[in-house]
Amino acid sequence: MTKVIEINNLSKVYDLGLVGTGTLSKDLNRAWARLRGKPDPYATLVELNDRTQKSSSNMVYALKDINFSVEQGEVLGIIGKNGAGKSTLLKILSQITSPSTGIIKMRGRVASLLEVGTGMHPEMTARENIYLNGSLMGMRRYEITYKLDEIVHFAGIEKYLDTPIKRFSSGMKVRLGFAIAAFLEPEILIVDEVSAVGDAAFQKKAIGKMQEVSKGEGRTVLFVSHNLTSIQNLCTSAIVLKFGSIDFAGTTYEAIGHYLDMGKIESKSILRYREDRKGDGYIKFIDGVLTSSLPTKNKVLSGERCVILLTLKVFKELSNINIVLVIYDSNENAISTLHTRFKDFLIENIVRGESLYSITIPKLDFAEGNYFVSLRVMYGSSSGASGATVSDYIENAIVFEVIDGNFFGTGQKVIPKKHGNLLLNHQWKHEK
Repeated sequence: MTKVIEINNLSKVYDLGLVGTGTLSKDLNRAWARLRGKPDPYATLVELNDRTQKSSSNMVYALKDINFSVEQGEVLGIIGKNGAGKSTLLKILSQITSPSTGIIKMRGRVASLLEVGTGMHPEMTARENIYLNGSLMGMRRYEITYKLDEIVHFAGIEKYLDTPIKRFSSGMKVRLGFAIAAFLEPEILIVDEVSAVGDAAFQKKAIGKMQEVSKGEGRTVLFVSHNLTSIQNLCTSAIVLKFGSIDFAGTTYEAIGHYLDMGKIESKSILRYREDRKGDGYIKFIDGVLTSSLPTKNKVLSGERCVILLTLKVFKELSNINIVLVIYDSNENAISTLHTRFKDFLIENIVRGESLYSITIPKLDFAEGNYFVSLRVMYGSSSGASGATVSDYIENAIVFEVIDGNFFGTGQKVIPKKHGNLLLNHQWKHEK
């Protein structure tokens, strides 16, 4: 297939507090070094954009040594934490800002939907903005006119076609911006967080349109979103950005798994040191682990018995204690809830010090994949519901992996996880 985007050694450096990459003298020094074939004289002073670490330099990499290519008709998902460089990458590809180093090759017209209102003049009407954007893409007036009705209908702005954009709500701007970008037939469509604004109906329409554009019309889509379900449903492949660099590239399923592992396992396996917790702190989770027959903790075969061990540290004697575990899949959908109340296991009194509790699951009927457990401990209510006070709450406290374990006893590999999270044992019989 034809490669429509090729990126080689792309980097973007920001000098914090200054416009562009720094002062004029620094830019001239960089240019002079490039002309002589020398490395960037300030490269050793540039740090990764790690917001968790104290910086000793004002110069940071928004992007560093980015290399990838995209083929015609491919839908590439770009995922990563806030500050990973996703929006910067899209701005460079949309020619809103320029790279510090690197080569970009793009074949075809590019349409972008970035921040709300990007590319639209607030004083101009919706109609005028449609023609303006089409003209900037190199389209003839009659071509834009041919697409006008489709754009207006998709955006749902028939009554406001001749209203200045400045009077539009943020949702209306997003709908119009997306419709312009999608219907003016670009070879490359770049979309940043289309699901962040707008109602569910619009989000569904937008995803459907991007699928139509890529599969039906053979156009290329670059899609940034924090909604992993949208990424999984739409994208054929994905890259994961971390501190401005590509941390992983592969299939969408693999990339999502890597991202979740990176964000939720990293530095968070020991609950004792977790700071992102809620509650009054009288009781705290200090350790949580899943054990099974496998030698590695937090790994279990599908259909096997497993035990979750929770260690709590109590700082104040309390009564009517309830513990809740909620298990999520890799798309952050709740799969199951384990509650002391469900089994009439009320902890009537708890004393100061450390306490160990176990939850035994006789048969874990989960498909292979990564799962995440959020923990909550409450006190003051025998029901564990109304009237209870949350003492500690930690999201993604335990991460475990389910491995295909010949669940059905036939030796057949279980269907991919995208077809369902739960495995139901069943029998086939020819009745007649």
